[in-house]
Formats: sequence, structure tokens, C-alpha cells
Amino acid sequence: MTKIISHFSDISDNYDAAFVDLWGCMHNGIEAFTAAVAAMQKFRAEGGIVVLVTNSPRPRFSVAEQIKGMGIPDDSYDTIATSGDSARAAMFGGVVGEKVWFMGEPVRDADFFKPLSLLDNPIDIQQVPLSQATGIVCCGPFDTQADPEVNRADFLLARERGLKLLCANPDIIVDRGETREWCAGALAALYTEMGGESLYFGKPHPPIYDLARLRLAGLELLSSEPRIICIGDGIATDVLGGTQEDLDTIFITGGLAATETKTAQNPDPAALSAYLETEMMSPTFAIGFLR
Repeated sequence: MTKIISHFSDISDNYDAAFVDLWGCMHNGIEAFTAAVAAMQKFRAEGGIVVLVTNSPRPRFSVAEQIKGMGIPDDSYDTIATSGDSARAAMFGGVVGEKVWFMGEPVRDADFFKPLSLLDNPIDIQQVPLSQATGIVCCGPFDTQADPEVNRADFLLARERGLKLLCANPDIIVDRGETREWCAGALAALYTEMGGESLYFGKPHPPIYDLARLRLAGLELLSSEPRIICIGDGIATDVLGGTQEDLDTIFITGGLAATETKTAQNPDPAALSAYLETEMMSPTFAIGFLR
């Protein structure tokens, strides 16, 4: 049964490391949540390790720059694992071929196509029109406010040609401040529903957790098997992913599910129970906001 807690410090002594979501947990797409930053600084000061595990399609160096601008300081985390890096490794490894049709924002997502040093022999990726593509790379919608259905005609053509869609961000929606936006995961879900094949590398899928563990091990700060907890506001990404990895989880109810869980400072217990029953999920803990 999910236990509602008041602060992360209520249970943090039981863990060596935290895999912490960014959007909806550490920031709202515009600015940092100061209480969340303080909680992670406190955890680190007491010997804990913070790995930011995000479904951002960006490389980790780009995410580090982005969140610094939002007010998330370097001393609130140790390292970053991104869906973008996991997906980039697959792309440069050739999972969708050399000629790709790109879906996303060209300026915002330009770093996705920067050279990747992790691979010995990365393939030469070329961005081409859909009619010439061997696969699709999806970092997000062309218009984050447009219904994913606007892509149906293109997806019909892609499906008929047997193209695979590499999804760099499995999130369906995010809230940028008070505005809800569609993400790459919504497009990938539509393509799959239409009979196409979508490849996922972020939460809740295993590749990003493999990357997070590699990042954690690379810090060389722990001598034994670490006790890890996953924290985030996505019931179908953060909580499901952590559960599938057999890790404890904290569900941040004041994010995407704030209305359903009737979250003020903390969720309403009855509303939370009803929501979790509907979602058929049982996170270890729940809290309104990371603090």
C-alpha cells in the first residue's frame, strides 16, 4: 500500500541514490521548484547521490545548461541520464538507418544530431524528406499544441514503407507552467496504434535505467550495490519504470495528476487511492511535491 509522506527526508536514510525526474518534479518547464532543489541538496549533503533521469530528448550537456538557466544549481545533483542520449546511441548505431525523417524543432533539438563519442564507428546520419527516409527520428511534435492526429497522413505513408520510428521522449504530455503540451510519446503512440513500429529509449523502458546505472557507477562513490529510489510525477513513466526495475518509487502527485489526486500540499488519500486503482499502480510512497 502506498504511504503518503511529508518530506523526502522522512525516508531518505533508507537509500543511497535517487533517480529523480526533472520536468514536474524539479522544475515546471520554466523555473526550478526551490523546495525540490533544497531537498536534493540536503540529500547530497548527507551522503546521498542524485542522478537526474529525464525523458528529455536532449544530450546531458544540453540538459545541464538548460536546467542551470531555470535555477537548478550544480550542487543539487551528481550526474544526468537522458532519454536523448540513450536514443542517440541507438540512432548512431543504425537502428533506423542512415537517412532519417526528423520530427521536432530544428533549433531546439539540433544537439540530438551532434557526434556521439560513446560509439567506435557511428554511422553517418542524414536528414531527408519522408519520401527518401529509411526511418523516423522523433524528438517531439512540429507544433506542441497541435493534436497528434495531424500527423496521420505522414504516418500512413511511413507505415506502408515499413519505417521504424525512434522515439527520443516517451512522455505523452508535459505542463510548461500552466500550459499543457504534447510530447514525442504521443506521436509514437499514434504510430504504434496505426500499426507502425516505435522504438523507445526513455522511461519506463529499460535502456534509460541501464544508462542511469552506468552514470551512477561511473561516479565511483559507492562500493556496494546501491539502494535506489525513483522519484517523479509520471505514473506511466517514472512510477511504472521504477516498478519494472524492482526499485522503490515516490509518486509526485502535484504534477501531471494534481487534479485527479486533489493535491494541495499533499494528495487527498481517497482521491489518490482511487487514481492508483484506476492506473493499476502501487508506488511505494506519494507526496504532493518534492521537498
